[in-house]
Amino acid sequence: MPPKGGSSNPLASLIKKLGTSPNAFNAKLAADNLARGVAKQGLASLADANVLKTLSTYATSNKAGERMAAAVGYTSLVTVLGPAILPALLPTLLTLLDLYGDGDNTVANSAKKAVEAVTSLAPAEAIPQLATLLITELKSTGKWQVKVGCLKELARLVDLKGQEGKEELAAILATLLPDVEHAMHDTKKEVSAEAVATATTLCSTLPNPDLLPHVAILIESMKAPTSVPQTIKALSNTTFVTEVTPPSLAVLIPLLQRGLNDRSMEVQRRTVIIVENVCKLVRDPVVAAQYLKPLVEGVEKIRSGASFPEVRAFAQSAHDTLMKAGAGTEVKAKPRDLDTEAKAAELLLLPILPTSLVIPSPNDPAGPGTPFHPLFAKTLEFSSRLVAELVDSNAFTGDDHPKWVRCLGVFISGWSEGGTAKSQSFAEEARKHFLAIELAKNSSDSAEDGSENALVDTIFSLAYGALLLLSHTRLRLIRGRRYGICASNGSGKSTLLRAIRDGKVENFPPQDEVRAVMVEHALQGEDRSSSIIDFIAADKQLEGVSRETIRDQLLAVGFDDDRQAQTVGSLSGGWKMKLELARAMLYKADVLLLDEPTNHLDVTSVKWLEDWLLGQKNVTSLIVSHDSGFLDNVTTDIIHYENKKLVYYPGSLRAFVEKVPSAKSYYTLAATSIRFSFPSPGSLMGVRSNTRAILKIKDCTYTYPGRDKPSLIGVSCALSLSSRVGIVGPNGAGKSTLIKVLTGEAIPQEGSVYKHPSLRVGYVAQHATHHIEQHLEKTPIGYIQWRFQAGHDKEVLEKITRVLTPEEKELLDKEWVGRNGEKRKIEVVMGRQKLKKSYQYEIKWRGLDHKFNTWVPRDELLERGFTKLVQQFDDLESSREGAGSRETTLSAVRKHLEEVGLDGDIAQYNEMSGLSGGQKMKVVIAAALWNNPQIVVLDEVTNFLDREAVGGVAVAIREWAGAVCIISHNMEFVNALCPEIWNVENGHLVQQGKSAVVEDAFLEAKSKPASRLASRKASPAITPAGSNAGTPAVSGDEGTPEGASTPSKVGLPKKKKLTRNQLKAKEERRRQRKLQWLITGGPKPDSDSDPDPV
Repeated sequence: MPPKGGSSNPLASLIKKLGTSPNAFNAKLAADNLARGVAKQGLASLADANVLKTLSTYATSNKAGERMAAAVGYTSLVTVLGPAILPALLPTLLTLLDLYGDGDNTVANSAKKAVEAVTSLAPAEAIPQLATLLITELKSTGKWQVKVGCLKELARLVDLKGQEGKEELAAILATLLPDVEHAMHDTKKEVSAEAVATATTLCSTLPNPDLLPHVAILIESMKAPTSVPQTIKALSNTTFVTEVTPPSLAVLIPLLQRGLNDRSMEVQRRTVIIVENVCKLVRDPVVAAQYLKPLVEGVEKIRSGASFPEVRAFAQSAHDTLMKAGAGTEVKAKPRDLDTEAKAAELLLLPILPTSLVIPSPNDPAGPGTPFHPLFAKTLEFSSRLVAELVDSNAFTGDDHPKWVRCLGVFISGWSEGGTAKSQSFAEEARKHFLAIELAKNSSDSAEDGSENALVDTIFSLAYGALLLLSHTRLRLIRGRRYGICASNGSGKSTLLRAIRDGKVENFPPQDEVRAVMVEHALQGEDRSSSIIDFIAADKQLEGVSRETIRDQLLAVGFDDDRQAQTVGSLSGGWKMKLELARAMLYKADVLLLDEPTNHLDVTSVKWLEDWLLGQKNVTSLIVSHDSGFLDNVTTDIIHYENKKLVYYPGSLRAFVEKVPSAKSYYTLAATSIRFSFPSPGSLMGVRSNTRAILKIKDCTYTYPGRDKPSLIGVSCALSLSSRVGIVGPNGAGKSTLIKVLTGEAIPQEGSVYKHPSLRVGYVAQHATHHIEQHLEKTPIGYIQWRFQAGHDKEVLEKITRVLTPEEKELLDKEWVGRNGEKRKIEVVMGRQKLKKSYQYEIKWRGLDHKFNTWVPRDELLERGFTKLVQQFDDLESSREGAGSRETTLSAVRKHLEEVGLDGDIAQYNEMSGLSGGQKMKVVIAAALWNNPQIVVLDEVTNFLDREAVGGVAVAIREWAGAVCIISHNMEFVNALCPEIWNVENGHLVQQGKSAVVEDAFLEAKSKPASRLASRKASPAITPAGSNAGTPAVSGDEGTPEGASTPSKVGLPKKKKLTRNQLKAKEERRRQRKLQWLITGGPKPDSDSDPDPV
């Protein structure tokens, strides 16, 4: 408050009495009276009555009593006046620290108490200022007692303000540690010992758990450079998995520089390995450019001059990683100017200060004015620096209110009437004032429309673990708008939706004000045995909704009364998504969060969803979808992730792509920058024609347990090496069931399944977690190593079709009567070898030595009922043939995962539980391709991949030489790759078309944006026409399996023998066809056929 009254100085006698106090007790009484007098007259009296000036004079006096009085006076001012006095006393800290070396112990002890009292007033945000002040005194003083005191106070700051204070100190470790390390080498052992203790305490603030166990040896290497080799050795045995941030780099970089300059080749080798491991976890290029650049010279020196080739190779790898992390780039970000930011914050604070604290400008009455008192000007300057820190850290939410009180409110309250309540109200007013300024600064023209209907308008940041996804960006949602969120896989699209759902977005309105409902691709309920209507009625959030209302809503999305009575577990993926949408509609959401809503939906269902969304005028939708046609039809705005910011583009996806051409991959398959690479399929014994059937089912009928109606009825189909098959049909028609029967995941009750004994099938199921849900704690590399480390696929023998039934186990106990009448029992199949056009198997007999093993023909084993035993060994052997030739080393598996688009660092260091849906799908694809399969089956693979990745998969499939079978509602994807269509409906299969891959589907001009419903009309040339003729694989030309009758060749004309010139011409035509195939791709031409006339 302003000073009270008169020209006399009633505090003068109190100050004089303090200076003449005979002992510490009397000085304490006088100091308390002085402090109460200042509190009564106001803080301005500290300057007006020369209180601070006199105490400063006492502190530098030649009289020990006056020096003690000064220290005691400062302590009493802190005790009586509280935090409001801090800005005025900060300049006195250097004087008080200098008294640590006073010859009078009473003075030194009083000074220590005064310093502790002053520093205790500081908020966490002021810790860096205090630390900088202590380091300044540490470097400038010549008294060892003062150095020890500064180091002790620096260590005390670590626990002074809890976790927030530790984080503040960790952020400036790079500036503190060099001076503390210098103090370790002080000639005074007291200083050296205290410096070691302080460094240890400071390093305890490191946010990296991988480094904390090594703090002691890191400090020892600072103190004694001879211990560097030992420290490097310990760190080289450490697995770094946590993101490496500036505090950790501040500790590591000096050590690594010493290791790179060490003469020992072993130390150099270990150091470059550590450099590579650490650099892989530096995810911010700006941080890499700032901190890692000093390592480049040392690594280059070893790369070019090391004696051992192995060390040079490690250095080359480390150098490549350094460059990839950004160590070779120049830091483009301007250094932060805190003084300028503080001055700007002060100018913004002046207009909202109480009028009694501001003098209006005589020249500009509308201007900000000036502080009414010089001492208040210092207080405002100090608070403005803290406010600048709050603004920089985006501390604008309601939870940040205490920060504004301790950084601003408490300092202003000492100068105005009102006390605590006034300080809190002013702090809240300032927070809202600066929030409004930030919102205006981050707004865009497109986001300002419809402000009167804005549901949400906030500034926030978003992180996943240690990874920052969005930084200080604006989220503004208008009622009735439909926002499509576009970004690459792993950018955090689904994380943003879940953060909104869980109320973790800063300043997002609570659920009772704005109801935000999430719709994902998997049901959230756990009871899958209840009926559909009971499942919805059991939802606690729908307790007040009648069953009749629930029934009507289910009818609206296609659930008739019969289907409502079915269990939740019996629904296909598409119907499960419809059920989630129906439940979301019953919630009556204000904001609908749709995460891949079209996954598993057929064309009709997607069209229905589009119409429903277009009809919602009061519901705001946030949509994450990889279906470009769907987004184009429903969105009113696109939200794009750009440099950790949300950027708004009004209009549809097409309009967005016109403005941002680099985002074309969201729209067309061809415009992708991602390149996937599938391994070459292995050869199959006895298969010399690409049209011969290698997987075939005939007259198969399959009914799920507990159901009366079959899912498949009398289905016959086949696949050859040249097959490119798209399986389409409505939800629940039996598409996935057909694939399960084909791949051996399900056993048909009727019909037969033929599979080439050496065939390997790579199967990517509809739900990616089907493959990896038991291994989420593993990294992608660890999962593939676990699955294939034995030289075969461990999951092959887990198929239900390969598990022996009790009846089949009884067969193993039956005696086998040999040709000589000897009776034996089969123990296990040991081996397999070729026998004419089939195989024979090595049988180990129970109770007999291996020398009595015998070879039994395949047909005989099948006739005796050992079909599943033979199939088990065939699966194992075919898996060995594919996976056994591949090394499961870390580098080999990492390279394989990178070839399917997964970042190598994510594959090596991130657990699969933390991966996005698209990243998990890439892991599953990589695992399916590891053993070089001849057939790849992709069940709804496009549901989880972004447009870039879908384009990469499409190009890889087009260039692959094996067979491909695709289930997808994405007709653009199917029509571009599959000239053969299997239409499944009501359990029946209708086959259509057979031709080469349509090359035009990959041209930019042909990739017209369209919805799923219109995709076939937009690309009539790539939809194969229906055909009643069988495909080559089922026409009888694929070769005759052993045991079948041979087709009659009576009446076929005898071929005429070709002349030498005709043979030359024929060979030239073959060569030209092969050359054309290598250039353009497509199915490999048959070397035996010659369509050209001879």
